[in-house]
Amino acid sequence: MTKYCKGCGVLLQNEDENALGYVPTLDASYCQRCYRIRHYGDVTINMQQGIESNATLEKINKIDGVVFWVVDLFAFEANLISRLNQKLPGKDIVMVLTKRDVLPTTLTDEKIINFVKHRLHEENIVVKDIVICGYLLKENDKSREYSSRIVNAILKYRKNRNVIFMGVANAGKSTVLNHLLASKDLTTSQNPGTTLDLVPIPFEDYTIYDTPGIENTHSLLTHLQPKDLKTVIPTKPIRPFVSQIFEDQSFAAAGLARLDVVVSGKATVVGYFSRSLSIHRGKLSNADALWQKHLNGMLVPCVDTSLLTMHTFHAPKLEGEKMDVCIHGIGWFCISGQVKDVYVKVHKGIQVTFRKAMI
Repeated sequence: MTKYCKGCGVLLQNEDENALGYVPTLDASYCQRCYRIRHYGDVTINMQQGIESNATLEKINKIDGVVFWVVDLFAFEANLISRLNQKLPGKDIVMVLTKRDVLPTTLTDEKIINFVKHRLHEENIVVKDIVICGYLLKENDKSREYSSRIVNAILKYRKNRNVIFMGVANAGKSTVLNHLLASKDLTTSQNPGTTLDLVPIPFEDYTIYDTPGIENTHSLLTHLQPKDLKTVIPTKPIRPFVSQIFEDQSFAAAGLARLDVVVSGKATVVGYFSRSLSIHRGKLSNADALWQKHLNGMLVPCVDTSLLTMHTFHAPKLEGEKMDVCIHGIGWFCISGQVKDVYVKVHKGIQVTFRKAMI
């Protein structure tokens, strides 16, 4: 009898130990990969292996359902899917913003909604509604409050259709569903792409679908080793790194990205990253030498071993406003003040977005 993994939805097989879906015996409920994630937090297979984003979108298009698009607020820019309405023609889309709990509490839900609406307008993406959720890792009054928002949105927009949860890898889809369904059967992990095929979940008189994470090769998360993901993905509220500068300075986000700031007076740089990711500050004039000396030493984790494999972005002028410099997948710097030029060095192929400040 054909069986599928209860965690990631992949077809179970006992013939190839190195292929997806391997189990020692076919009476298992979870593939070996999901078993190791659930019990040891260990991932031994490339998270993107076997995931076809276009195939996933095609499968979603064939389902009669409303799409709940799950987006990680912390990695918002890396979670945006360009031309989403064109890729899912005719589909009603509700945006679910996850990981509210890792952002500062001084940032109100109202300000988050206004920020997101502005970015969606800029990207020409239309959604039916925006729902904020967070605090889902533990069962408490706050998690139940946020969870009820999703339930209410399902009741409002389902209209006798199925419900499809989708988003990029590590957006938090399975965590949201586990909380909604009070189940731990879906695989949740700090590793991108832990759902490998559409997982249908019968629920009341309709079906909820968990889908594979849409691949985003422009995010640093897809280029990091599994052991390094715990360093860059925050699980606790982030503590902003605040720095007042009066001369040209360079900031290293571990060995993953470098921010160079040229000033004409007083300026402020605030970093919003995981508490586990080290931010190093120094004089811009010494930055290249220090980077080459300490990359893959003091500056870890890293993807590159040399500046030669990194791309340099030049930011637009501030024009008196605060500007976020978003390094896709790992966080952002917010810059304000008397700034002449801003440069960002990051692994070639990784996207950097310059936007009006979120906070």
